[in-house]
Amino acid sequence: MNLYLYVMLLAMNLFMAPSSPPETKKPNVLFLFADDQRSDALGIYGNPYIHTPTIDQLAREGSRFTNAYVMGGNHGAICMASRAMLFSGKNLYRVFDKLKGQHTMTMQFAEAGYRTFGTGKWHNEKEMFEASFQEANNVYLGGMANHYELDMRDYGADGKLGDPVKKGYSTERFAESAINFIKDHGQKKSDQPFFCYVAFTVPHDPYSPEAKYINRYPDGTLPLPGNYMPYHPFEFDQLTVRDENLTGWPRQPQVIQMILSDYYALITHLDSQIAKILNTLKETGQYDNTIIVYAADNGLAVGSHGLLGKQSLYEHSSKVPMIIKGPGVPSDQQLDAFAYIHDLYPTLADLAGIPQPGDVDGKSLVPVIQGEQSGVRDALFTSYRNTVRAVRNKKYKLIRYPERDYTQLFDLEKDPYELHNLAENPAFQNKKSEMLELLQASQKEYKDTVELTAKVIKPMAYDPDTLQRKADRWQPQYTLERYFEKQ
Repeated sequence: MNLYLYVMLLAMNLFMAPSSPPETKKPNVLFLFADDQRSDALGIYGNPYIHTPTIDQLAREGSRFTNAYVMGGNHGAICMASRAMLFSGKNLYRVFDKLKGQHTMTMQFAEAGYRTFGTGKWHNEKEMFEASFQEANNVYLGGMANHYELDMRDYGADGKLGDPVKKGYSTERFAESAINFIKDHGQKKSDQPFFCYVAFTVPHDPYSPEAKYINRYPDGTLPLPGNYMPYHPFEFDQLTVRDENLTGWPRQPQVIQMILSDYYALITHLDSQIAKILNTLKETGQYDNTIIVYAADNGLAVGSHGLLGKQSLYEHSSKVPMIIKGPGVPSDQQLDAFAYIHDLYPTLADLAGIPQPGDVDGKSLVPVIQGEQSGVRDALFTSYRNTVRAVRNKKYKLIRYPERDYTQLFDLEKDPYELHNLAENPAFQNKKSEMLELLQASQKEYKDTVELTAKVIKPMAYDPDTLQRKADRWQPQYTLERYFEKQ
């Protein structure tokens, strides 16, 4: 072969050789976080009465977890501990309700080149929000508040949150902030990915829906929860804590139906605002390359077991919705693996292809999502203050009340409403012992030092007629008239 022909063939081979594929652009992250939403308060989770078309469709396009939980809390404001766990990736016994000194989820994404933005509720230290987000708009520092008159803060030129200003109904303002950020990012046409965190204050009480959504679910049209009770059967903590004061005792069926009407209306309005956010992603061409998470910080009783709030370890108060959609996530997939919300930090890092955080307790759920594993843990432990501990496996759940020396054992497959206590049934004594051993092993794993039988045992019996309630300072006129002045 002459030299000319050799050179020509070499050139042709080089020209025809496959080039290296361009580096895939990292996906954006949109994190939508609800406040006090129980897991079954979505159509896609089997509720035929609530209207949530946007979130349901999001779940169909992605994967949804049916056994996602918050680990618990160290006081009545469960959402403080919940959010600390979410952003640190650590379990309750390592952070409780404080983020100071933690390397947060959005810090990790910023270090990987992400543009980070936050709007909505931040129930932890102000300084940790400022350390965790490069940009912010309409941020609420606090817990419970009047949705119509929420104090919202923006970043100043110094990168610090400014003075609070009341700007209108919270759900709409937070959605508007997210929409403006997404539009701005789209206009920049930058290769830089974003992490947009939107933390709503609904459906947390006050149960005061946006005006157009009042009576969306007329009073009396919604069925009571399957485990509705007029009273909780026994005293185990402070039965008048926070949410529990919205109505008196016994819990009247018609009042629980009123609460459900408002609760569902708050969620349906939230769904309509999420639709606007997702449509903005689509209109700006960013939808397909965005990982979208929908989750909540804790559940809520709303009449189940004679309770209204989240300060218990029943399924309705500790289980939350968890939906993930985006690149690398199969569509219309239902997963029953045990998950904590603090698993989301390493899971999102894994999906986004950024370095995994080094010192976290959460586990990446990506092997479960992609069908490589059936789960990342065999049991799930939850706790509330020093008064309740619980553990569950696929079939059974044990709840222990140390201060009352009382145990509940439920077969969740046959009794998902947790109505039939098997703890004193002779046929289940071996199972009770087995679950108590699992609870003690979980306590040891998480360094929980509370004794399962307290030194001083308090009575379980109580007189509901002695319980006193009063309206808190955050209740707007709508709820004052509806739940206090008319009852």
